[in-house]
Amino acid sequence: MKIVVLDGYAANPGDLCWEGLKALGECTIYDRTAPEEVLERAAGAEAILTNKVVITAEHIAALPELKYIGVLATGYNIIDIDAARARGIIVTNIPAYSTPSVGQMVFAHILNITQQVQHHSEEVHKGRWTNSPDFCFWDTPLIELLGKKIGLIGLGQTGYNTARIAIGFGMKVWAYTSKSRLQLPPEIKKMELDQIFRECDIVSLHCPLTEQTRELVNACRLALMKPTAILINTGRGPLVNEQDLADALNQKKIYAAGVDVLSTEPPRADNPLLTARNCYITPHIAWATTAARERLMGIMLENLKAYMAGKPVNNVAK
Repeated sequence: MKIVVLDGYAANPGDLCWEGLKALGECTIYDRTAPEEVLERAAGAEAILTNKVVITAEHIAALPELKYIGVLATGYNIIDIDAARARGIIVTNIPAYSTPSVGQMVFAHILNITQQVQHHSEEVHKGRWTNSPDFCFWDTPLIELLGKKIGLIGLGQTGYNTARIAIGFGMKVWAYTSKSRLQLPPEIKKMELDQIFRECDIVSLHCPLTEQTRELVNACRLALMKPTAILINTGRGPLVNEQDLADALNQKKIYAAGVDVLSTEPPRADNPLLTARNCYITPHIAWATTAARERLMGIMLENLKAYMAGKPVNNVAK
């Protein structure tokens, strides 16, 4: 079997091993692939693996040998699923591999914002503590999480894991979810979407990107939030209208935002969030801990082996 990895560098920049994949067939691994290079590189492949390289209906039509597409991520909107399904091509994703790491990043942002860790560390290195007349100093509000309300938009595995962490901090957890109230533990209360934006101290996004959720966070919903509220996005960049969020931050309609994802990645230099007040941005690394990437590589192999055995798993093109 001919296997082509179109963009392997993000998942494995060299600290992990491809040997398990190479054992399954003739395997070619590219660090990165430009859109115009897809057809040439994927020609003749029965299986292609992709993280962020888009596979269109045109690609699928031009690759007659293609029978399997493995997405090296949980989200699979980069694949034309209808075209793959029409051809009978198996498309697999990798669910839940990064759940612990993403929950950890949610609270990395929350704790940085509430304790101003980055800011105060920078001020210490500038000499402010050395020159302080007191044994300590702070020049921003320091916010305790106990008793604060966190609203989770989406309660899949990542959202639920985030809820458990929040409960550990003594927070009150609300969720906008398709699950019924009977499916939720007593520590998590089901709420309507606008009520979460109106009443929660922190809103964290954990829903998939669909046409219904695109720009779910916009000027109207931001206007519902408290001026002390914090928005966290470790989901997908297009869940947020970035100009609306920048305006809300700059006009002090909300207190702060912590985001790990943007609508275009890498961001354009004119992205309004890059210069917005109290906007803390990490470069899409919530998923990228070594442990999470090891799980990703393991599940990737199991997905491909299951396909080869005629019993595909994690097939999103059923």
